Amino acid sequence: MARRTVLLQLLLFIVHGSFVPVSAQVCSLLGQPAQPLLSAERDINIGAIFSIHRNALLKMHNYISKPEPITCLSLSLREFKFAQTLIFAIEEINNSTQLLPGIYLGYKIYDSCRSIAQTIISGIALMNGYEATLTDMSCSRPPAVHAIVGESTSSPTIGLASVVGPFSLPVISHFATCACLSNRKRYPSFYRTISSDYYQSRALAQLVKHFGWTWVGTIRSRNDYGNNGILAFEEAAKEEGVCIEYSEAILSNDPQEQFLKTLEVIKKGTTRVVVAFIALGDFFPLLKVISQHNITGLQWVGSESWITSRTLAETKEYSFLSGAVGFAIANAKIMGLHEFLVNVHPEQDKKNELFKEFWETAFQCSFKNNGSGGCTGSERLAELQNEYTDVSELRIVNKVYTAVYAVAYTLHNVLKDITSSANSSKGVWPTPQMVLKYMRDVRFTVKTGEEIFFDESGDPVARYDLVNWQPAEDGSLQFEHVGLYDSSVTSEQRLQVNLEHILWTEESGQLPVSVCSKSCPSGTRKAVQKGRPVCCYDCIPCADGEISNGTDSSDCFPCDLEYWSNESKDRCVLKLVEFLSYSEIMGIVLCIFSLMGVLLTAMVSFLFYLHKETSIVRANNSELSFLLLFSLSLCFLCSLTFIGRPTEWSCMLRHTTFGITFVLCISCVLGKTIVVLMAFKATLPGSNVMKWFGPLQQRLSVVSLTIIQVIICVLWLAISPPFPYMNLSYYREKIILECNLGSALGFWAVLGYTGLLSTLCFLLAFLARKLPDNFNEAKFITFSMLIFCAVWLTFIPAYVSSPGKFTVAVQIFAILASSFGLLLCIFAPKCYIILLKPELNTKKQIMRK
Repeated sequence: MARRTVLLQLLLFIVHGSFVPVSAQVCSLLGQPAQPLLSAERDINIGAIFSIHRNALLKMHNYISKPEPITCLSLSLREFKFAQTLIFAIEEINNSTQLLPGIYLGYKIYDSCRSIAQTIISGIALMNGYEATLTDMSCSRPPAVHAIVGESTSSPTIGLASVVGPFSLPVISHFATCACLSNRKRYPSFYRTISSDYYQSRALAQLVKHFGWTWVGTIRSRNDYGNNGILAFEEAAKEEGVCIEYSEAILSNDPQEQFLKTLEVIKKGTTRVVVAFIALGDFFPLLKVISQHNITGLQWVGSESWITSRTLAETKEYSFLSGAVGFAIANAKIMGLHEFLVNVHPEQDKKNELFKEFWETAFQCSFKNNGSGGCTGSERLAELQNEYTDVSELRIVNKVYTAVYAVAYTLHNVLKDITSSANSSKGVWPTPQMVLKYMRDVRFTVKTGEEIFFDESGDPVARYDLVNWQPAEDGSLQFEHVGLYDSSVTSEQRLQVNLEHILWTEESGQLPVSVCSKSCPSGTRKAVQKGRPVCCYDCIPCADGEISNGTDSSDCFPCDLEYWSNESKDRCVLKLVEFLSYSEIMGIVLCIFSLMGVLLTAMVSFLFYLHKETSIVRANNSELSFLLLFSLSLCFLCSLTFIGRPTEWSCMLRHTTFGITFVLCISCVLGKTIVVLMAFKATLPGSNVMKWFGPLQQRLSVVSLTIIQVIICVLWLAISPPFPYMNLSYYREKIILECNLGSALGFWAVLGYTGLLSTLCFLLAFLARKLPDNFNEAKFITFSMLIFCAVWLTFIPAYVSSPGKFTVAVQIFAILASSFGLLLCIFAPKCYIILLKPELNTKKQIMRK
């Protein structure tokens, strides 16, 4: 009794605008009781609330007199069809021998007139009954209804579920899709046979991304349905990389200025794709404004509320919607429904004005007019083609049908358990609390073949048909099935689209392109424009050594150390390996000069051999001369070891042969210099110095000085030998293949020892340059050592600063230049006398002074 008192006070508050104090008269209803539009009471009753009328006439209450009942306007054929479908399902269940045998279902259908307040009043009436006075027997009779089917939109359903939820009365909706209704804490008794907008919003985001549209505008209803739906869409779109240029909200009762403002936003927008997550009733006034201003060329993406609306599709003024795509509830065929719908007639219940109003709306006539345009009642619904009689699109109608069966199967399971219970007593009847408890586990298959069950949030499995609006022959638009979405499979397989069967907006005929910035090709990366969404960006070429091998890459990725980016910056290729090879021009030139040096040395050797008995050859220590020529040949040949791909053996060979051959060469020159000095000393009276530097001592000095260099090289090779090395640091774009010195100390020891001998030789030759002799060899040795030292002094900075293969080229050039310097300075004058001045090649001429 206390519950009914609270409910009655709440009803009085809604009707009067204030609470009526609890008194002895609390059980008498003040005002008009809420009556159902359609009802048939039987064993167990099911309540239903539909927006049978689109609008409620707003009235100002003066709070002085009792308010009059709400006046509803503009009958909705679609909602009336929902009500008749509920009656059809109940009659079908009552005629079934398998489901609820011996139990007859009744119904009480209320009209909410799309008013949240009226929906709540209807919900309270369905909980509490609608008699004017409560008696002592009121609390002992069965509840007015065991479940409520409805409402058709989210906001009224939220109000209904909030009011009846605390009393554990099940509410099962056929068309309230707001994801917020899945909150079990706020709406513990709510179920629905239609999928939550959470899945539809994510499906729309995936669809937009699938078509490559990353720049879209959105329009929504300014209510729970639109606000929550677009919010979920925006979150999913962000995950998919889709940006929203604008987001507009409207309601059907907004002033004209609001629709014109929305129109201006659409016109100024650069996007060609508009996602309309909007209720059908709110969409009509906006479409009217768009058609008046002839806005075409937009690609519309719709939600299930309007994407299968026959009223829109058959209105030729809305032909700009051609090519629209969107998700719709899966279609179904309900056997016998069409015959039931067309059998509705005003004579069915003469006292109920609703049937007359329906007839007048369906046939656009009036029973009050007896002349032309008057209703006679002889019109045939079967011959009428409108939203009510059309059974080709039973997407939402099937959800009403399914909701009735969900309640029926739940009641069947409740009664079955009550009957089978050994402790049950006669007269035990199901309660709404029991129905709510059993509905959580209900699972059944309707005649359409669809298996129905609810998850822990009261939602069914989300399945949608992808619908495309295509022009028909009569100029209207028809709905073509071009894909599907199924949330029960993996995320990669949920969306399936048949692109070949889609027709796009009438102006292009091709898949529209809607992006803020064009795709960045491979080899570039996206750079977000300051102050704009992430979909608006500039394409920046990747830096050298970095690549991006896909379109719209947000970053460029560096290549591995041994790789470098190609010219288009979309692929990593092996870096160019650089070394001085025999096939390139520089290598060929150096080889030629090296071989020329060897050939020239061989020619000098041959010439000296032919004239070995001549005075000039014998006077210049022929043995050291031939050894010097041999060492010069080795010097020329050792330069060849520096050319070609460095290997482990070539790296060790090139530096050691260079050091040893040059020391051998300098030792010979040093020996010749000493011989000149000793020979001059020997000409002085009483001097016997030549016996200390005879041929044996000359050989030993050359061998000793060379062995020291050999020992240095052996130690170098034993401790830390040179090895092939890929230098990746000098050039980023190529690899320098070179010989690492191993031990730098070993290299500079070899070079330093060679430099020491060269300096000593230069000093001795310089001291002997003015000795009184007709052919003073010390003077030419001085010139040769001057060239030798100059070359190697300039070699050091050039060697350190030269990059890559040029380092090797500098070293070869130094070897060849110093070798040619020694060969030409020492032997060219002798060859000149031998060949061109043979008269000077006599002992007399040599000893003339």
